[in-house]
Amino acid sequence: MKICGLQKTTLLDYPGHVAATIFTGGCNFRCPWCQNTEIIFPDAEADYTAEEILSFLKKRRGILEGVCITGGEPTLQPDLPDFIGSIKEMGFLVKLDSNGYLPDRLISLCQSGLLDYVAMDIKSGPSHYAAAAGLSSIQVERIQESMQFLLSGSVPFEFRTTAVKGLHTIEDFKEIGPWIKGCPRYFIQNFKESEAVPVKEFSGFSKEELDAFANCTAPYVGHVELRGIDF
Repeated sequence: MKICGLQKTTLLDYPGHVAATIFTGGCNFRCPWCQNTEIIFPDAEADYTAEEILSFLKKRRGILEGVCITGGEPTLQPDLPDFIGSIKEMGFLVKLDSNGYLPDRLISLCQSGLLDYVAMDIKSGPSHYAAAAGLSSIQVERIQESMQFLLSGSVPFEFRTTAVKGLHTIEDFKEIGPWIKGCPRYFIQNFKESEAVPVKEFSGFSKEELDAFANCTAPYVGHVELRGIDF
């Protein structure tokens, strides 16, 4: 495991649970609005060993309820199943954040009973996905496979999109709505500017613009909600 960060306590990353968040290094996307660019490249340095994280979690039993594993893209880690298994043996719930681009690995983790919750990023509508992911081309069918598996209801999940002004328009959300039809929980997260973001001209949307995006998707999902609203 390449573990590049640890947030020892969070009330936000695993809704409804007191959790710790583990950040894995490396990613197969290059989203131009990424907030974690320092850990997405292959040469990102690990800050913790798996053993150090497991030792920390062992001491936090009875205090923490869950562990959120995010990135980067966690499914790139070859020893992720064993690592999660060790966490589960301590009695923790495990939430995985993923871009869904390695469906075989995501599906295997779910079918093995290792995940209690999945948050999958929907970067954009299908026609704009490569640009939103920072790639010259993309196999959207991989995203589709992960989506369809989660929509089958084998594990609790949410889909979420970070809305980025300068990258997304309402047309993207008009595509996303029917694409994720049947999703029980869909979250639209407003982009926040930071020094870590590789492309500096992006910004967040107004509340009115975000409401319009939500209205586009609401007919297709069980619940749509805005996140990251500071106004």
